[in-house]
Amino acid sequence: MNTPVTMERIAEASLRPRARITGVVYLLYFLTAILGEFFLRGLVVDGDAAATATNILAHESLFRMGLATGLIATAFYIAVTARFYDLFKPVNRSLSLLAAFFSLVGCAILAFSSLFQLAPLVVLGGSQYLSVFRVEQLRALALMFLELNTQAGNICVVFFGVYCLLIGYLIFRSAFLPRILGVLMALAGLGWLTFLSPPLANYLSPYILILGFLAELSLMLWLLVMGVNVQQWKEQVSEAGGYQ
Repeated sequence: MNTPVTMERIAEASLRPRARITGVVYLLYFLTAILGEFFLRGLVVDGDAAATATNILAHESLFRMGLATGLIATAFYIAVTARFYDLFKPVNRSLSLLAAFFSLVGCAILAFSSLFQLAPLVVLGGSQYLSVFRVEQLRALALMFLELNTQAGNICVVFFGVYCLLIGYLIFRSAFLPRILGVLMALAGLGWLTFLSPPLANYLSPYILILGFLAELSLMLWLLVMGVNVQQWKEQVSEAGGYQ
């Protein structure tokens, strides 16, 4: 029978490779998210329903791959969220759980919004029952669904902003990761929260995107290359009353 002490030793022994596995999953999220954006690049033309419909129909396979890759990226981020919850439990179990909740809500919104991204393929698919609509109306509907997808994305970014803010705090309070990573994540979270005011977010968008990318990339690379300070993690586990 495994005692609490034995379980703690098992957790400690496996912590460094687990942290690196978290970095690998994080990297897979980055790669799939970037690839998804690459597939969709240039297909949607703001304010031009006709051009957008033409692009989607002409490059339907790319559009579908972008949608599928985006869903895979969301799945990877759910895995990252679960691993971060496990990693930061010794720092503050309640805050780690709260952070995971905000991230999972954001992921759920993002996954649901993929229906809006899929809808243009249905609207523009040429089914017989859609013949009651004029071509212009169908194109407008397709663009409207894509706009709803964008709006849903803005909403999920707010939840990710809270998540990054909490993760930043947990990193800063931890002794097993550099505090600068926590500062960067917290600043990125504040940047994502500007999406509460879309005009402000659009104005600051280049800076927000750079800061967010830099913060998450730095954390991912640190976990992938350096891992965590096992001794410091062990001490925080002891202070928290053991690993659970």
